[in-house]
Amino acid sequence: MRQELQSLPKTLAEEVARNLVMVARLIDEDPESAYAYSKVALRLASRVAAVREAAGFAAYANQKYGEALAEFRAARRMTGSVDLWPLMADCERGLGRPEKALDMAGAPEVQKLDKAGRVEMRLVAAGARRDMGQLDAAIVTLQTPELAAKSVQPWTARLRYAYADALLAAGREKEAREWFAKAAEADRDGSTDASDRLAELDGVEFTDALDETADEVDDIDGIDGIDEVAEADKTGKTDETDKDREDGRSSRPGRHEEDDRD
Repeated sequence: MRQELQSLPKTLAEEVARNLVMVARLIDEDPESAYAYSKVALRLASRVAAVREAAGFAAYANQKYGEALAEFRAARRMTGSVDLWPLMADCERGLGRPEKALDMAGAPEVQKLDKAGRVEMRLVAAGARRDMGQLDAAIVTLQTPELAAKSVQPWTARLRYAYADALLAAGREKEAREWFAKAAEADRDGSTDASDRLAELDGVEFTDALDETADEVDDIDGIDGIDEVAEADKTGKTDETDKDREDGRSSRPGRHEEDDRD
């Protein structure tokens, strides 16, 4: 990317680079903001392939599949690379054209992909089969040597998860549970919710501890006099207040003397 930006004037290159960095930082947690930064970079340097690619990823993250596909195609024309082929096929799925995605899965470009790219292409093809209601075909599409491999690769968790999800959709719950467990085991960076799906199949329910804490605080706030105790604690009079409560007397100034005189 740095090499591509060298084709621009230095000041412009630095401005574009800053926007691309923000796209990368925000795309997972705040895709809308990432998209906004990508549009700035695109306006400044639309003839740079890396910018078109970044714009495509940002649009894809915001489910703007038509726009993402256009940007990915532009980047591919500029570089001649096939790396974006699976993403382009998935955009076709997003646009409601699973048949087109399947056509791309059988294209010669797939043979030029590295192993990670070919696995990604299988995931897209299986998704397209499911879009068309072909569950059994989706399951078969995912039955690859990479699925059963013992070594854990960056794609392993997602591949196993997709397989488990397809099995479950086909009513094969026992097998689905087994593969959700394998997906969870391989998911070292939390890229899937395999653990939650596994727990759901096992009938385990989770309670949000933060919600429980909030409920407990609400219950405490409903106890008569808690605000007075809290205020007394701030002024260092908590013990005195507690003692007065035990005696059944108010802690207001002057009241003790009145009680004694009475």
